[in-house]
Amino acid sequence: MVDFLDELEANVPALRRYARALTRDIDRADDLVQDCLERAIGRRGLFQPRGPLRPWLFTILTNLHRNSRREARRQGTVLDLDAVAEPAIPAPQPGHMALAELARAIDTLPLDQKEALLLVTLEGLAYAEAAAILGIPTGTLMSRLGRARASLRTMTGTPAEPHLRTVK
Repeated sequence: MVDFLDELEANVPALRRYARALTRDIDRADDLVQDCLERAIGRRGLFQPRGPLRPWLFTILTNLHRNSRREARRQGTVLDLDAVAEPAIPAPQPGHMALAELARAIDTLPLDQKEALLLVTLEGLAYAEAAAILGIPTGTLMSRLGRARASLRTMTGTPAEPHLRTVK
Protein backbone atom coordinates (compact mmCIF):
# COMPACT_ATOMS: atom_id res chain seq x y z
CA MET A 1 0.00 0.00 0.00
CA VAL A 2 2.88 2.38 0.69
CA ASP A 3 4.22 1.72 -2.81
CA PHE A 4 0.83 2.69 -4.24
CA LEU A 5 0.74 6.00 -2.35
CA ASP A 6 4.39 6.79 -3.16
CA GLU A 7 3.78 6.16 -6.86
CA LEU A 8 0.57 8.17 -6.67
CA GLU A 9 2.44 11.11 -5.14
CA ALA A 10 5.19 10.90 -7.76
CA ASN A 11 2.58 11.35 -10.51
CA VAL A 12 0.92 14.46 -9.08
CA PRO A 13 3.10 16.98 -11.01
CA ALA A 14 2.39 15.23 -14.32
CA LEU A 15 -1.33 15.04 -13.53
CA ARG A 16 -1.40 18.75 -12.72
CA ARG A 17 0.42 19.62 -15.93
CA TYR A 18 -2.01 17.52 -17.97
CA ALA A 19 -5.08 18.87 -16.19
CA ARG A 20 -3.94 22.45 -16.72
CA ALA A 21 -3.42 21.79 -20.41
CA LEU A 22 -6.90 20.24 -20.65
CA THR A 23 -8.79 22.91 -18.76
CA ARG A 24 -6.71 26.07 -19.31
CA ASP A 25 -7.80 27.02 -15.79
CA ILE A 26 -5.53 26.50 -12.78
CA ASP A 27 -8.36 26.19 -10.25
CA ARG A 28 -10.38 23.74 -12.34
CA ALA A 29 -7.22 21.76 -13.05
CA ASP A 30 -6.41 21.48 -9.35
CA ASP A 31 -9.98 20.36 -8.64
CA LEU A 32 -9.71 17.79 -11.41
CA VAL A 33 -6.44 16.40 -10.01
CA GLN A 34 -7.93 16.26 -6.52
CA ASP A 35 -10.97 14.37 -7.82
CA CYS A 36 -8.65 12.01 -9.70
CA LEU A 37 -6.55 11.31 -6.59
CA GLU A 38 -9.65 10.75 -4.46
CA ARG A 39 -11.04 8.33 -7.03
CA ALA A 40 -7.73 6.48 -7.33
CA ILE A 41 -7.32 6.12 -3.57
CA GLY A 42 -10.95 5.12 -3.11
CA ARG A 43 -10.71 2.49 -5.83
CA ARG A 44 -7.14 1.31 -5.38
CA GLY A 45 -8.47 -2.20 -4.96
CA LEU A 46 -9.51 -2.11 -8.62
CA PHE A 47 -6.00 -1.27 -9.83
CA GLN A 48 -4.35 -4.28 -11.42
CA PRO A 49 -0.60 -3.81 -10.93
CA ARG A 50 0.29 -5.19 -14.38
CA GLY A 51 2.18 -2.04 -15.16
CA PRO A 52 2.81 1.48 -13.98
CA LEU A 53 0.16 3.44 -12.11
CA ARG A 54 0.54 6.48 -14.35
CA PRO A 55 -1.65 5.32 -17.30
CA TRP A 56 -4.43 4.33 -14.89
CA LEU A 57 -4.29 7.77 -13.22
CA PHE A 58 -4.33 9.56 -16.56
CA THR A 59 -7.31 7.46 -17.63
CA ILE A 60 -9.17 8.43 -14.47
CA LEU A 61 -8.30 12.10 -14.95
CA THR A 62 -9.31 12.03 -18.62
CA ASN A 63 -12.64 10.38 -17.84
CA LEU A 64 -13.36 12.84 -15.03
CA HIS A 65 -12.59 15.72 -17.39
CA ARG A 66 -14.89 14.31 -20.07
CA ASN A 67 -17.65 13.84 -17.52
CA SER A 68 -17.26 17.41 -16.28
CA ARG A 69 -17.41 18.75 -19.85
CA ARG A 70 -20.58 16.77 -20.53
CA GLU A 71 -22.08 18.09 -17.30
CA ALA A 72 -21.04 21.64 -18.20
CA ARG A 73 -22.75 21.33 -21.60
CA ARG A 74 -25.95 20.22 -19.88
CA GLN A 75 -25.78 23.13 -17.44
CA GLY A 76 -24.78 25.77 -19.98
CA THR A 77 -21.90 28.20 -19.94
CA VAL A 78 -21.14 30.05 -16.75
CA LEU A 79 -19.98 33.60 -17.30
CA ASP A 80 -17.88 35.57 -14.89
CA LEU A 81 -19.79 38.85 -14.84
CA ASP A 82 -16.70 40.74 -13.73
CA ALA A 83 -14.93 39.62 -16.91
CA VAL A 84 -17.71 40.82 -19.24
CA ALA A 85 -16.92 44.20 -20.75
CA GLU A 86 -19.40 47.02 -20.33
CA PRO A 87 -21.19 47.75 -23.60
CA ALA A 88 -20.44 51.05 -25.29
CA ILE A 89 -24.13 51.65 -25.90
CA PRO A 90 -26.62 50.94 -23.15
CA ALA A 91 -28.68 47.86 -23.88
CA PRO A 92 -32.39 48.42 -24.59
CA GLN A 93 -33.51 45.75 -22.12
CA PRO A 94 -34.16 48.05 -19.15
CA GLY A 95 -36.75 49.94 -21.21
CA HIS A 96 -38.36 46.70 -22.34
CA MET A 97 -38.28 45.35 -18.80
CA ALA A 98 -39.87 48.53 -17.47
CA LEU A 99 -42.63 48.30 -20.08
CA ALA A 100 -43.23 44.63 -19.27
CA GLU A 101 -43.37 45.47 -15.56
CA LEU A 102 -45.82 48.30 -16.25
CA ALA A 103 -48.00 46.04 -18.43
CA ARG A 104 -48.13 43.41 -15.66
CA ALA A 105 -49.01 46.11 -13.13
CA ILE A 106 -51.79 47.49 -15.35
CA ASP A 107 -53.20 43.98 -15.72
CA THR A 108 -53.57 43.73 -11.94
CA LEU A 109 -55.64 46.91 -11.64
CA PRO A 110 -59.37 46.61 -11.00
CA LEU A 111 -61.22 46.68 -14.31
CA ASP A 112 -62.83 50.10 -13.72
CA GLN A 113 -59.43 51.72 -13.04
CA LYS A 114 -57.80 49.89 -15.93
CA GLU A 115 -60.46 51.04 -18.40
CA ALA A 116 -60.21 54.66 -17.26
CA LEU A 117 -56.43 54.63 -17.39
CA LEU A 118 -56.21 53.09 -20.84
CA LEU A 119 -58.82 55.39 -22.38
CA VAL A 120 -57.06 58.51 -21.13
CA THR A 121 -53.39 57.53 -21.39
CA LEU A 122 -53.29 55.01 -24.20
CA GLU A 123 -56.07 56.38 -26.38
CA GLY A 124 -55.48 60.01 -25.43
CA LEU A 125 -59.16 60.78 -24.86
CA ALA A 126 -60.28 63.84 -22.92
CA TYR A 127 -61.71 63.17 -19.47
CA ALA A 128 -65.24 64.07 -20.56
CA GLU A 129 -65.02 61.80 -23.57
CA ALA A 130 -63.64 58.85 -21.55
CA ALA A 131 -66.28 59.41 -18.85
CA ALA A 132 -69.02 59.38 -21.48
CA ILE A 133 -67.72 56.11 -22.96
CA LEU A 134 -67.70 54.50 -19.51
CA GLY A 135 -71.06 56.02 -18.59
CA ILE A 136 -69.74 57.69 -15.44
CA PRO A 137 -69.40 61.31 -14.24
CA THR A 138 -66.10 63.07 -15.05
CA GLY A 139 -65.30 63.34 -11.33
CA THR A 140 -65.60 59.56 -10.96
CA LEU A 141 -63.29 59.06 -13.94
CA MET A 142 -60.72 61.39 -12.38
CA SER A 143 -60.98 59.53 -9.09
CA ARG A 144 -60.41 56.18 -10.83
CA LEU A 145 -57.43 57.60 -12.72
CA GLY A 146 -55.93 58.88 -9.49
CA ARG A 147 -56.33 55.50 -7.78
CA ALA A 148 -54.94 53.68 -10.83
CA ARG A 149 -51.88 55.93 -11.05
CA ALA A 150 -51.24 55.64 -7.31
CA SER A 151 -51.46 51.85 -7.53
CA LEU A 152 -49.07 51.78 -10.49
CA ARG A 153 -46.58 54.00 -8.69
CA THR A 154 -46.70 51.65 -5.71
CA MET A 155 -46.38 48.50 -7.82
CA THR A 156 -43.53 49.82 -9.97
CA GLY A 157 -41.80 51.89 -7.32
CA THR A 158 -42.05 55.01 -9.46
CA PRO A 159 -42.38 58.36 -7.69
CA ALA A 160 -45.09 60.78 -8.70
CA GLU A 161 -43.84 63.31 -11.22
CA PRO A 162 -46.26 66.17 -11.87
CA HIS A 163 -44.89 66.94 -15.34
CA LEU A 164 -45.78 63.42 -16.53
CA ARG A 165 -49.42 63.53 -15.50
CA THR A 166 -52.08 63.77 -18.16
CA VAL A 167 -54.17 66.91 -17.73
CA LYS A 168 -57.38 67.18 -19.71
